[in-house]
Amino acid sequence: MTKPPPSATQIARTERMQQAAIEGAKARADIEAHDIAVRKNMERLRALRLAKEAEEATRPKPVKAKAGSKKKTAATATSLAGWMNDQRNSGRAT
Repeated sequence: MTKPPPSATQIARTERMQQAAIEGAKARADIEAHDIAVRKNMERLRALRLAKEAEEATRPKPVKAKAGSKKKTAATATSLAGWMNDQRNSGRAT
């Protein structure tokens, strides 16, 4: 017994599957190339960051002056009623 020749739909299906396989291989190659480019850029940026951090580590840190404690004086401290009047007079409706 011999096989019957493939029908037109079977031939079309086989061609579509072959075309899809080719396009899939191209897409995978594009994705891999993009991934390689991303990894190279990440490596470059990491090297720059590490170099910057190493340079900053060698610099002496500036000494910050101690901040004095600020106490409210009677003139700057306002009561709640005074604050509400200020808000009302400034155009605040709520």
